Amino acid sequence: MKKYAYIGSLGLLGVITTEFGVIGILPQIAAHYNISIDKAGLLLSVFALVIALTGPLMTLLAAGFDRKKIMLAAIGCFLITGIVSSFSPPFWLLLLVRILPAFLQPVYIATALSVAVSKGDKANENGLMSIVFSGVTLAMVTTVPLATYIASIFSWEYSFMIQTAVSLIAWVTIYFGMENMPVNEKKSYGSQLMILKQPTFIVSTLMNFFMVSGWFCTYSYFAEYLNKAKGMDDTMVSYMLFVFGIIGVVATWIAGKMLNKNITTTTAFFLSGTLFIPVLLYYSNGNMAATIAVIGLWGFMYSPAFLNASTYMISSAPHALEFANSLATSFGNLGVTLGTTVGGWIIASKGVQYTPWMTIVFGTMAFVMILIRAALENKQSYSVKEPCAQ
Repeated sequence: MKKYAYIGSLGLLGVITTEFGVIGILPQIAAHYNISIDKAGLLLSVFALVIALTGPLMTLLAAGFDRKKIMLAAIGCFLITGIVSSFSPPFWLLLLVRILPAFLQPVYIATALSVAVSKGDKANENGLMSIVFSGVTLAMVTTVPLATYIASIFSWEYSFMIQTAVSLIAWVTIYFGMENMPVNEKKSYGSQLMILKQPTFIVSTLMNFFMVSGWFCTYSYFAEYLNKAKGMDDTMVSYMLFVFGIIGVVATWIAGKMLNKNITTTTAFFLSGTLFIPVLLYYSNGNMAATIAVIGLWGFMYSPAFLNASTYMISSAPHALEFANSLATSFGNLGVTLGTTVGGWIIASKGVQYTPWMTIVFGTMAFVMILIRAALENKQSYSVKEPCAQ
């Protein structure tokens, strides 16, 4: 049954609209509060840091509660955040209300994925997960560019009104579209924590961390980069977010199909974008048509990142899906924090046009982790076969 996967996707649309909706309006927020762009970037990096630090613990604590109620509580927090933010509160309060839903974001994602998989066909598990994660790319093609466009016409507060509306629709859909789902058998904490002792899982976690760090060195400052490095105005940036997102929807669907065939190859394929997209961005300088084409390719290679990271990590710990995915979400958001922080430092010290080069550095480190995991798995496979040969 794909119904629950689509409901999970709609909720994730609301979650991502709130988390990443600020990307297109950071320059406006910085101007409104008379702060630097890297300080405005705290709205993204602190949100992600809270997820990284609390995600696994919150997921473990929520594991025994009714899944429908957990999803409603999480989306309810995002709804409140949107309402308060739309009134342009003092910056400290804006930062505070963005932190609060971050505690439940990984819980929502882990629960939505668990529900989708438990209600669907086991053979199509990765496909169901890709449907849930399509909420990320749908946000990139619909609500995030729409919020940016509306903000360019009126003011940045209207962007948060869009976020509020999306969260409200998601909450109502979950309330009326899902049945109560109490947890009949709660897994012990010990059985789930055992995955932290697995070398392949640890290496997979580091791959996730470095990959997301690489992408977000530049993506966190998407609007600033296109404004300053490519000379685009706010309206053009909203169009670019639309191009970025609509191609990303297709990319996520393709990634879901590819993951069902080979998880490692798929992950490596999309990760390769961290190595060549920065080069293409550099050489497209001054050519608007080439820049738009590269942005489209950027959207294709980047968009399945969180799906690939979660699937890659879960594949090394299939018996602890929810906890493994919460760790994937946490370390992915730790990557968002590091990438945003490093990108902000580069902007402040060198200039926004240099941020893509750090993407190559982190991307290379992620590839090294894939190679290390492959070596570990080959060693394990050899050690299993060797006694049989004797």
